[in-house]
Amino acid sequence: MSDLKNHTQSKRCVASPRQMNIQTSYDIVADEYVRRIYDELQHKSLDRQLLDRFAASVRDIGRACDMGCGPGQITRYLHEHGVQVCGIDLSPAMVDRALALNPGIEFRTGDMMALAEPDGAWAGITAFYSLIHIPRGDMVRTLRELRRVLMPGALLLLSFHIGSETIHLDEWWEQRVCVDFHFFQPAEMSGWLRAAGFEIEELIEREPYPEIEHQSRRCYIFARQPSSNA
Repeated sequence: MSDLKNHTQSKRCVASPRQMNIQTSYDIVADEYVRRIYDELQHKSLDRQLLDRFAASVRDIGRACDMGCGPGQITRYLHEHGVQVCGIDLSPAMVDRALALNPGIEFRTGDMMALAEPDGAWAGITAFYSLIHIPRGDMVRTLRELRRVLMPGALLLLSFHIGSETIHLDEWWEQRVCVDFHFFQPAEMSGWLRAAGFEIEELIEREPYPEIEHQSRRCYIFARQPSSNA
């Protein structure tokens, strides 16, 4: 999960494998991320409403996952609303912060492109601003991996910045990083979801909340694993 507020954009850092860039960058900014982002849901009424809807859909069915959980603010919200939930993040530092801030909730490292879970493990997945680090060419493969670990009929709730650009950061909150943030159009994300085998239930867009987040238009999609995996 990510926010782009107060960043420096350029092309100066040395390229390295995608996962290492993302992991290392989030490890570096983990403490500042917690300070700025951990309490953000109290300012985001629509996000809370959508998470309430997700919680109502999955809480009596089985375990859910907050994918790209960061320090665990969404994981905690779902837990407080009766969901059996775990958080997974690529960054060990983020997982450490999540464990410290949210005792009693399971957090662990993992890569959404190659998950360790068996087929049909979860009743739902939230992915708030975590797919924004997946290049377009890898998106269908990544969504298929998310679908693989969902039960038949399970729900996916994802969010992303609307646009067509890629923002590259080599400085974030006065720290040296190397990470790309991809913006997507709702129609292209819907197409990737369908290509991965999901059924689209609803697409919601909103304007940015002033002053508390990067000023980009946002999209949320509810998509469902078909009841039959055939």
